Amino acid sequence: MTSTVENSAARVPSWRTLPAAQQPEYPDQEALARVVTELESFPPLVFAGECDQLRARLGAVARGEAFLLQGGDCAESFDGVGADDIRAKVKTLLQMGAVLTYAASVPVVKVGRIAGQYSKPRSKPTETRDGVTLPTYRGDSVNGFDFTEEARVPDPERLKRMYHASASTLNLVRAFTTGGYADLRQVHAWNQDFVKSSPSGQRYEKLAREIDNAMSFMRACGADPEEFRTVEFYASHEALLLDYETALTRTDSRTGHLYDVSGHMVWIGERTRQMDGAHIEFASKVRNPIGIKLGPTTTPEEALEYIERLDPEREPGRLTFIVRMGADKIRDRLPTLVEKVTASGARPVWVTDPMHGNTFEAASGHKTRRFDDVLDEVKGFFEVHKELGTHPGGIHVELTGDDVTECVGGGDEIFVDDLHQRYETACDPRLNRSQSLDLAFLVAEMYRGQ
Repeated sequence: MTSTVENSAARVPSWRTLPAAQQPEYPDQEALARVVTELESFPPLVFAGECDQLRARLGAVARGEAFLLQGGDCAESFDGVGADDIRAKVKTLLQMGAVLTYAASVPVVKVGRIAGQYSKPRSKPTETRDGVTLPTYRGDSVNGFDFTEEARVPDPERLKRMYHASASTLNLVRAFTTGGYADLRQVHAWNQDFVKSSPSGQRYEKLAREIDNAMSFMRACGADPEEFRTVEFYASHEALLLDYETALTRTDSRTGHLYDVSGHMVWIGERTRQMDGAHIEFASKVRNPIGIKLGPTTTPEEALEYIERLDPEREPGRLTFIVRMGADKIRDRLPTLVEKVTASGARPVWVTDPMHGNTFEAASGHKTRRFDDVLDEVKGFFEVHKELGTHPGGIHVELTGDDVTECVGGGDEIFVDDLHQRYETACDPRLNRSQSLDLAFLVAEMYRGQ
Protein backbone atom coordinates (compact mmCIF):
# COMPACT_ATOMS: atom_id res chain seq x y z
CA MET A 1 0.00 0.00 0.00
CA THR A 2 1.19 3.51 -0.75
CA SER A 3 -0.11 6.91 0.24
CA THR A 4 -3.69 7.99 0.78
CA VAL A 5 -5.75 9.50 -1.98
CA GLU A 6 -5.59 12.91 -0.38
CA ASN A 7 -1.79 12.88 -0.44
CA SER A 8 -1.41 11.49 -3.95
CA ALA A 9 -0.43 14.46 -6.05
CA ALA A 10 -2.39 16.62 -3.58
CA ARG A 11 -5.55 15.97 -5.58
CA VAL A 12 -9.02 16.31 -4.11
CA PRO A 13 -10.89 13.01 -4.69
CA SER A 14 -13.90 13.30 -6.97
CA TRP A 15 -16.36 12.34 -4.23
CA ARG A 16 -15.21 15.21 -2.00
CA THR A 17 -16.74 17.70 -4.44
CA LEU A 18 -20.23 16.15 -4.27
CA PRO A 19 -23.01 16.48 -1.66
CA ALA A 20 -22.63 13.91 1.14
CA ALA A 21 -25.68 12.96 3.18
CA GLN A 22 -25.65 12.05 6.89
CA GLN A 23 -22.30 13.66 7.74
CA PRO A 24 -21.69 15.09 11.24
CA GLU A 25 -21.55 18.85 11.70
CA TYR A 26 -18.22 19.24 13.50
CA PRO A 27 -17.97 22.60 15.29
CA ASP A 28 -14.16 22.68 14.92
CA GLN A 29 -13.16 22.06 11.30
CA GLU A 30 -9.45 22.61 12.03
CA ALA A 31 -9.53 19.83 14.64
CA LEU A 32 -11.21 17.57 12.08
CA ALA A 33 -8.51 18.34 9.50
CA ARG A 34 -5.78 17.46 12.03
CA VAL A 35 -7.44 14.13 12.84
CA VAL A 36 -7.87 13.25 9.15
CA THR A 37 -4.19 14.02 8.52
CA GLU A 38 -3.24 11.68 11.38
CA LEU A 39 -5.51 8.93 10.09
CA GLU A 40 -3.88 9.18 6.66
CA SER A 41 -0.58 8.16 8.26
CA PHE A 42 -2.01 5.14 10.12
CA PRO A 43 -1.36 1.59 8.81
CA PRO A 44 -4.14 -0.16 6.85
CA LEU A 45 -6.60 -2.22 8.87
CA VAL A 46 -6.99 -4.75 6.04
CA PHE A 47 -5.00 -5.46 2.90
CA ALA A 48 -5.91 -5.18 -0.76
CA GLY A 49 -5.20 -8.87 -1.35
CA GLU A 50 -7.72 -9.82 1.34
CA CYS A 51 -10.34 -7.63 -0.34
CA ASP A 52 -9.58 -9.36 -3.65
CA GLN A 53 -9.97 -12.75 -1.98
CA LEU A 54 -13.38 -11.79 -0.59
CA ARG A 55 -14.41 -10.51 -4.02
CA ALA A 56 -13.49 -13.94 -5.45
CA ARG A 57 -15.51 -15.70 -2.71
CA LEU A 58 -18.50 -13.47 -3.42
CA GLY A 59 -18.06 -14.30 -7.10
CA ALA A 60 -18.85 -17.90 -6.16
CA VAL A 61 -21.98 -16.66 -4.36
CA ALA A 62 -23.04 -14.69 -7.45
CA ARG A 63 -22.65 -17.84 -9.57
CA GLY A 64 -24.83 -19.86 -7.18
CA GLU A 65 -21.95 -21.89 -5.76
CA ALA A 66 -21.87 -20.49 -2.19
CA PHE A 67 -23.95 -18.55 0.38
CA LEU A 68 -23.13 -15.28 2.20
CA LEU A 69 -23.65 -15.04 5.96
CA GLN A 70 -23.19 -11.42 7.03
CA GLY A 71 -24.02 -10.36 10.56
CA GLY A 72 -23.08 -8.46 13.68
CA ASP A 73 -23.96 -5.43 15.73
CA CYS A 74 -26.35 -2.73 14.64
CA ALA A 75 -23.80 -0.23 15.98
CA GLU A 76 -20.60 -1.29 17.71
CA SER A 77 -19.59 0.56 20.87
CA PHE A 78 -16.18 1.45 22.21
CA ASP A 79 -17.15 -0.34 25.44
CA GLY A 80 -17.69 -3.58 23.50
CA VAL A 81 -14.11 -4.17 22.40
CA GLY A 82 -13.41 -6.76 25.08
CA ALA A 83 -12.42 -10.32 24.23
CA ASP A 84 -15.64 -11.81 25.65
CA ASP A 85 -17.91 -9.55 23.57
CA ILE A 86 -16.02 -10.20 20.35
CA ARG A 87 -15.74 -13.94 20.97
CA ALA A 88 -19.50 -14.17 21.58
CA LYS A 89 -20.25 -12.51 18.21
CA VAL A 90 -17.72 -14.65 16.34
CA LYS A 91 -19.02 -17.78 18.07
CA THR A 92 -22.60 -17.05 17.02
CA LEU A 93 -21.56 -16.53 13.39
CA LEU A 94 -19.44 -19.71 13.47
CA GLN A 95 -22.41 -21.67 14.80
CA MET A 96 -24.72 -20.22 12.15
CA GLY A 97 -22.09 -21.01 9.52
CA ALA A 98 -21.81 -24.62 10.74
CA VAL A 99 -25.59 -25.04 10.55
CA LEU A 100 -25.75 -23.62 7.03
CA THR A 101 -22.72 -25.50 5.72
CA TYR A 102 -23.78 -28.87 7.10
CA ALA A 103 -27.57 -28.70 6.92
CA ALA A 104 -27.73 -26.92 3.54
CA SER A 105 -24.61 -28.54 2.05
CA VAL A 106 -23.32 -25.21 0.79
CA PRO A 107 -19.99 -23.36 1.28
CA VAL A 108 -20.60 -20.30 3.48
CA VAL A 109 -18.75 -17.00 3.10
CA LYS A 110 -18.59 -15.45 6.58
CA VAL A 111 -18.55 -11.65 6.85
CA GLY A 112 -19.00 -9.77 10.12
CA ARG A 113 -20.64 -6.39 10.61
CA ILE A 114 -17.60 -5.75 12.73
CA ALA A 115 -14.46 -3.63 13.23
CA GLY A 116 -15.88 -0.42 11.78
CA GLN A 117 -19.65 -0.40 12.36
CA TYR A 118 -19.45 2.50 14.83
CA SER A 119 -21.58 4.98 12.85
CA LYS A 120 -25.32 5.10 12.12
CA PRO A 121 -27.40 7.22 9.73
CA ARG A 122 -30.39 8.78 11.47
CA SER A 123 -33.80 9.88 10.25
CA LYS A 124 -33.64 13.17 12.21
CA PRO A 125 -30.67 15.43 13.03
CA THR A 126 -31.95 16.25 16.52
CA GLU A 127 -33.73 14.51 19.39
CA THR A 128 -36.05 16.14 21.95
CA ARG A 129 -36.68 14.85 25.47
CA ASP A 130 -38.68 16.73 28.11
CA GLY A 131 -38.43 19.93 26.10
CA VAL A 132 -34.66 19.66 25.62
CA THR A 133 -33.40 19.36 22.02
CA LEU A 134 -29.92 17.99 21.30
CA PRO A 135 -28.11 16.50 18.27
CA THR A 136 -29.10 12.88 17.72
CA TYR A 137 -26.71 10.07 18.65
CA ARG A 138 -24.90 8.99 15.47
CA GLY A 139 -22.73 6.21 16.89
CA ASP A 140 -19.64 6.17 19.07
CA SER A 141 -17.51 7.32 16.13
CA VAL A 142 -19.32 10.68 16.18
CA ASN A 143 -20.72 11.51 19.62
CA GLY A 144 -21.80 10.03 22.94
CA PHE A 145 -24.95 8.08 23.76
CA ASP A 146 -25.71 10.04 26.97
CA PHE A 147 -28.39 12.69 26.51
CA THR A 148 -26.26 15.65 27.54
CA GLU A 149 -25.10 18.67 25.57
CA GLU A 150 -21.45 17.76 26.10
CA ALA A 151 -21.83 14.12 24.99
CA ARG A 152 -23.82 14.93 21.86
CA VAL A 153 -21.32 17.37 20.32
CA PRO A 154 -19.62 15.64 17.34
CA ASP A 155 -15.95 15.08 18.25
CA PRO A 156 -13.42 14.26 15.49
CA GLU A 157 -11.09 12.60 18.03
CA ARG A 158 -13.62 9.77 18.06
CA LEU A 159 -12.55 8.87 14.51
CA LYS A 160 -9.14 7.88 15.90
CA ARG A 161 -10.83 5.87 18.65
CA MET A 162 -12.84 4.08 15.96
CA TYR A 163 -9.64 3.20 14.12
CA HIS A 164 -7.95 1.82 17.25
CA ALA A 165 -11.08 -0.06 18.37
CA SER A 166 -11.36 -1.58 14.88
CA ALA A 167 -7.69 -2.59 14.93
CA SER A 168 -8.11 -4.29 18.33
CA THR A 169 -11.24 -6.07 17.15
CA LEU A 170 -9.58 -7.34 13.96
CA ASN A 171 -6.60 -8.62 15.94
CA LEU A 172 -8.89 -10.66 18.17
CA VAL A 173 -11.03 -11.92 15.28
CA ARG A 174 -7.91 -13.10 13.44
CA ALA A 175 -6.67 -14.84 16.58
CA PHE A 176 -9.99 -16.62 17.12
CA THR A 177 -10.43 -17.70 13.50
CA THR A 178 -6.89 -18.92 12.84
CA GLY A 179 -5.64 -19.91 16.29
CA GLY A 180 -7.71 -23.03 16.93
CA TYR A 181 -10.97 -21.57 18.22
CA ALA A 182 -12.66 -21.94 14.81
CA ASP A 183 -11.58 -25.59 14.46
CA LEU A 184 -14.65 -27.61 13.49
CA ARG A 185 -13.75 -30.01 16.28
CA GLN A 186 -14.85 -27.17 18.58
CA VAL A 187 -18.47 -27.32 17.43
CA HIS A 188 -19.55 -28.60 20.87
CA ALA A 189 -17.40 -26.11 22.79
CA TRP A 190 -19.12 -23.20 21.01
CA ASN A 191 -22.39 -24.39 22.51
CA GLN A 192 -21.64 -25.58 26.04
CA ASP A 193 -22.83 -22.45 27.85
CA PHE A 194 -26.43 -22.54 26.63
CA VAL A 195 -27.26 -25.96 25.22
CA LYS A 196 -29.27 -27.09 28.26
CA SER A 197 -31.45 -24.00 28.52
CA SER A 198 -32.28 -23.37 24.86
CA PRO A 199 -34.35 -25.38 22.35
CA SER A 200 -32.21 -24.00 19.52
CA GLY A 201 -29.08 -24.91 21.49
CA GLN A 202 -30.30 -28.49 21.84
CA ARG A 203 -31.10 -28.65 18.13
CA TYR A 204 -27.63 -27.33 17.37
CA GLU A 205 -26.04 -29.91 19.67
CA LYS A 206 -27.73 -32.71 17.72
CA LEU A 207 -26.27 -31.28 14.50
CA ALA A 208 -22.85 -30.95 16.16
CA ARG A 209 -22.90 -34.67 16.99
CA GLU A 210 -23.61 -35.42 13.32
CA ILE A 211 -20.69 -33.19 12.28
CA ASP A 212 -18.46 -35.03 14.77
CA ASN A 213 -19.46 -38.39 13.30
CA ALA A 214 -18.79 -37.17 9.75
CA MET A 215 -15.37 -35.83 10.75
CA SER A 216 -14.48 -39.05 12.56
CA PHE A 217 -15.32 -40.97 9.40
CA MET A 218 -13.12 -38.65 7.29
CA ARG A 219 -10.20 -38.94 9.71
CA ALA A 220 -10.54 -42.72 9.62
CA CYS A 221 -10.23 -42.44 5.84
CA GLY A 222 -7.05 -40.41 6.25
CA ALA A 223 -8.58 -36.98 5.47
CA ASP A 224 -8.03 -34.05 7.87
CA PRO A 225 -7.86 -30.92 5.69
CA GLU A 226 -6.63 -27.51 6.89
CA GLU A 227 -10.10 -26.07 6.14
CA PHE A 228 -11.41 -27.91 9.23
CA ARG A 229 -9.01 -26.06 11.53
CA THR A 230 -9.30 -22.42 10.48
CA VAL A 231 -11.96 -20.26 8.87
CA GLU A 232 -11.90 -17.31 6.50
CA PHE A 233 -13.64 -14.42 8.22
CA TYR A 234 -14.01 -10.97 6.71
CA ALA A 235 -14.94 -7.57 8.15
CA SER A 236 -17.51 -5.15 6.72
CA HIS A 237 -19.28 -1.95 7.70
CA GLU A 238 -21.34 0.86 6.24
CA ALA A 239 -19.07 3.41 4.53
CA LEU A 240 -20.90 6.32 6.12
CA LEU A 241 -18.34 8.82 7.44
CA LEU A 242 -16.45 9.93 4.36
CA ASP A 243 -13.75 11.77 6.32
CA TYR A 244 -12.75 8.43 7.87
CA GLU A 245 -13.19 6.30 4.74
CA THR A 246 -11.24 8.77 2.58
CA ALA A 247 -8.34 8.89 5.06
CA LEU A 248 -8.16 5.10 4.90
CA THR A 249 -8.38 4.86 1.11
CA ARG A 250 -4.98 3.94 -0.27
CA THR A 251 -3.39 3.20 -3.64
CA ASP A 252 -2.40 -0.46 -3.93
CA SER A 253 1.26 -0.67 -4.96
CA ARG A 254 0.63 -3.93 -6.87
CA THR A 255 -2.04 -2.61 -9.20
CA GLY A 256 -2.39 1.16 -8.78
CA HIS A 257 -6.06 0.69 -7.81
CA LEU A 258 -7.69 2.40 -4.85
CA TYR A 259 -8.84 0.29 -1.88
CA ASP A 260 -10.68 1.35 1.25
CA VAL A 261 -8.48 -0.39 3.81
CA SER A 262 -10.88 0.26 6.71
CA GLY A 263 -12.65 -3.06 5.93
CA HIS A 264 -12.79 -5.87 3.41
CA MET A 265 -16.29 -5.01 2.21
CA VAL A 266 -18.18 -1.75 2.59
CA TRP A 267 -21.77 -0.96 1.80
CA ILE A 268 -23.77 2.16 1.01
CA GLY A 269 -26.96 2.55 3.03
CA GLU A 270 -30.53 3.30 2.04
CA ARG A 271 -30.18 6.91 3.22
CA THR A 272 -26.92 7.67 1.37
CA ARG A 273 -27.34 5.93 -2.00
CA GLN A 274 -28.21 9.10 -3.96
CA MET A 275 -27.03 8.51 -7.52
CA ASP A 276 -25.41 11.95 -7.76
CA GLY A 277 -24.07 11.90 -4.19
CA ALA A 278 -20.62 11.46 -2.69
CA HIS A 279 -21.15 7.94 -1.33
CA ILE A 280 -21.94 6.31 -4.69
CA GLU A 281 -19.06 8.18 -6.31
CA PHE A 282 -16.73 6.96 -3.55
CA ALA A 283 -17.91 3.36 -3.96
CA SER A 284 -17.35 3.55 -7.70
CA LYS A 285 -13.66 4.42 -7.23
CA VAL A 286 -12.53 1.72 -4.76
CA ARG A 287 -11.88 -1.95 -5.64
CA ASN A 288 -13.41 -3.45 -2.50
CA PRO A 289 -16.51 -5.61 -2.80
CA ILE A 290 -19.39 -3.11 -2.53
CA GLY A 291 -22.88 -3.54 -1.11
CA ILE A 292 -25.92 -1.34 -1.71
CA LYS A 293 -28.96 -1.40 0.58
CA LEU A 294 -32.14 -1.39 -1.53
CA GLY A 295 -35.44 -0.52 0.15
CA PRO A 296 -39.02 -0.97 -1.10
CA THR A 297 -39.00 2.25 -3.17
CA THR A 298 -36.08 1.09 -5.35
CA THR A 299 -36.96 0.97 -9.06
CA PRO A 300 -35.46 -1.48 -11.57
CA GLU A 301 -34.03 1.52 -13.42
CA GLU A 302 -32.14 2.59 -10.28
CA ALA A 303 -30.82 -0.92 -9.72
CA LEU A 304 -29.54 -1.05 -13.31
CA GLU A 305 -27.92 2.36 -12.93
CA TYR A 306 -26.11 1.20 -9.76
CA ILE A 307 -24.75 -1.70 -11.79
CA GLU A 308 -23.51 0.68 -14.50
CA ARG A 309 -21.88 2.96 -11.93
CA LEU A 310 -20.40 0.37 -9.59
CA ASP A 311 -19.89 -2.76 -11.70
CA PRO A 312 -19.43 -1.67 -15.32
CA GLU A 313 -17.23 -4.74 -16.02
CA ARG A 314 -19.97 -7.08 -14.72
CA GLU A 315 -17.51 -8.81 -12.39
CA PRO A 316 -19.19 -11.48 -10.22
CA GLY A 317 -18.52 -10.64 -6.56
CA ARG A 318 -17.99 -6.91 -7.06
CA LEU A 319 -21.56 -5.82 -6.28
CA THR A 320 -24.00 -7.10 -3.65
CA PHE A 321 -27.61 -5.94 -3.52
CA ILE A 322 -28.81 -6.10 0.09
CA VAL A 323 -32.60 -5.88 -0.11
CA ARG A 324 -34.54 -4.59 2.90
CA MET A 325 -38.18 -4.46 1.86
CA GLY A 326 -40.17 -5.49 4.94
CA ALA A 327 -42.12 -8.74 5.31
CA ASP A 328 -45.27 -7.12 3.91
CA LYS A 329 -43.58 -5.87 0.71
CA ILE A 330 -40.83 -8.38 -0.22
CA ARG A 331 -43.07 -10.61 -2.38
CA ASP A 332 -44.48 -7.62 -4.31
CA ARG A 333 -41.40 -5.43 -4.79
CA LEU A 334 -38.50 -7.85 -5.23
CA PRO A 335 -39.59 -9.91 -8.28
CA THR A 336 -39.45 -7.03 -10.78
CA LEU A 337 -36.01 -5.96 -9.53
CA VAL A 338 -34.59 -9.45 -9.85
CA GLU A 339 -36.23 -10.04 -13.24
CA LYS A 340 -34.99 -6.80 -14.82
CA VAL A 341 -31.46 -7.12 -13.41
CA THR A 342 -31.20 -10.76 -14.50
CA ALA A 343 -32.48 -9.89 -17.97
CA SER A 344 -29.69 -7.28 -18.27
CA GLY A 345 -27.07 -10.02 -17.92
CA ALA A 346 -25.69 -8.62 -14.64
CA ARG A 347 -24.96 -11.05 -11.79
CA PRO A 348 -24.92 -9.22 -8.48
CA VAL A 349 -25.11 -11.15 -5.22
CA TRP A 350 -28.71 -10.97 -3.93
CA VAL A 351 -28.88 -10.83 -0.13
CA THR A 352 -31.83 -10.32 2.22
CA ASP A 353 -31.67 -7.93 5.17
CA PRO A 354 -34.84 -8.98 7.03
CA MET A 355 -34.22 -6.61 9.94
CA HIS A 356 -34.54 -3.00 8.82
CA GLY A 357 -37.95 -3.19 7.13
CA ASN A 358 -39.63 -4.75 10.16
CA THR A 359 -39.03 -2.31 13.00
CA PHE A 360 -41.81 -0.92 15.18
CA GLU A 361 -42.12 0.83 18.53
CA ALA A 362 -43.58 -1.18 21.41
CA ALA A 363 -45.95 0.41 23.91
CA SER A 364 -43.01 0.52 26.33
CA GLY A 365 -41.19 2.87 23.94
CA HIS A 366 -38.61 0.25 22.92
CA LYS A 367 -37.81 -0.04 19.23
CA THR A 368 -38.23 -3.73 18.42
CA ARG A 369 -38.86 -6.34 15.70
CA ARG A 370 -41.07 -9.42 15.63
CA PHE A 371 -38.99 -12.52 14.98
CA ASP A 372 -41.90 -13.92 12.93
CA ASP A 373 -41.67 -10.88 10.61
CA VAL A 374 -37.92 -11.45 10.20
CA LEU A 375 -38.56 -15.09 9.29
CA ASP A 376 -41.38 -14.15 6.93
CA GLU A 377 -39.21 -11.70 5.00
CA VAL A 378 -36.53 -14.39 4.62
CA LYS A 379 -39.20 -16.84 3.41
CA GLY A 380 -40.46 -14.27 0.91
CA PHE A 381 -36.93 -13.69 -0.37
CA PHE A 382 -36.43 -17.42 -0.99
CA GLU A 383 -39.88 -17.78 -2.58
CA VAL A 384 -39.15 -15.01 -5.10
CA HIS A 385 -35.83 -16.52 -6.13
CA LYS A 386 -37.29 -20.02 -6.39
CA GLU A 387 -40.09 -18.72 -8.61
CA LEU A 388 -37.63 -16.90 -10.88
CA GLY A 389 -34.97 -19.62 -10.92
CA THR A 390 -32.34 -17.25 -9.49
CA HIS A 391 -29.93 -17.73 -6.60
CA PRO A 392 -30.82 -16.50 -3.08
CA GLY A 393 -27.29 -15.42 -2.24
CA GLY A 394 -27.32 -14.74 1.47
CA ILE A 395 -28.61 -13.08 4.63
CA HIS A 396 -27.51 -9.85 6.33
CA VAL A 397 -28.64 -9.62 9.95
CA GLU A 398 -28.12 -7.55 13.06
CA LEU A 399 -27.25 -9.95 15.87
CA THR A 400 -25.31 -10.34 19.08
CA GLY A 401 -23.80 -13.30 20.86
CA ASP A 402 -25.50 -12.23 24.10
CA ASP A 403 -28.88 -13.27 25.49
CA VAL A 404 -30.45 -9.85 25.00
CA THR A 405 -34.20 -9.16 24.90
CA GLU A 406 -34.53 -6.80 21.93
CA CYS A 407 -36.61 -8.69 19.32
CA VAL A 408 -39.88 -10.35 20.37
CA GLY A 409 -40.64 -14.01 19.63
CA GLY A 410 -38.32 -16.92 18.82
CA GLY A 411 -37.98 -20.43 20.24
CA ASP A 412 -37.13 -19.04 23.70
CA GLU A 413 -40.05 -16.68 23.31
CA ILE A 414 -39.46 -13.07 24.28
CA PHE A 415 -42.62 -11.08 24.97
CA VAL A 416 -43.07 -7.32 24.65
CA ASP A 417 -43.15 -7.11 28.46
CA ASP A 418 -39.68 -8.74 28.54
CA LEU A 419 -37.95 -6.11 26.39
CA HIS A 420 -36.74 -4.06 29.36
CA GLN A 421 -34.84 -6.99 30.91
CA ARG A 422 -31.76 -6.87 28.65
CA TYR A 423 -32.33 -4.16 26.08
CA GLU A 424 -28.71 -3.21 25.47
CA THR A 425 -28.46 -2.02 21.88
CA ALA A 426 -27.05 1.43 21.16
CA CYS A 427 -29.43 1.82 18.23
CA ASP A 428 -31.57 -0.87 16.56
CA PRO A 429 -32.80 -4.17 18.08
CA ARG A 430 -30.69 -7.27 17.39
CA LEU A 431 -31.37 -10.99 17.30
CA ASN A 432 -29.95 -12.79 20.31
CA ARG A 433 -27.96 -15.98 20.02
CA SER A 434 -30.93 -18.33 20.24
CA GLN A 435 -32.91 -16.39 17.62
CA SER A 436 -29.85 -16.30 15.35
CA LEU A 437 -29.56 -20.09 15.45
CA ASP A 438 -33.30 -20.49 14.84
CA LEU A 439 -32.86 -18.31 11.75
CA ALA A 440 -29.86 -20.35 10.53
CA PHE A 441 -31.85 -23.60 10.73
CA LEU A 442 -34.75 -22.06 8.85
CA VAL A 443 -32.47 -20.68 6.13
CA ALA A 444 -30.76 -24.07 5.76
CA GLU A 445 -34.15 -25.76 5.26
CA MET A 446 -35.23 -23.19 2.66
CA TYR A 447 -31.91 -23.37 0.82
CA ARG A 448 -32.19 -27.16 0.59
CA GLY A 449 -35.69 -26.74 -0.83
CA GLN A 450 -34.57 -24.46 -3.68
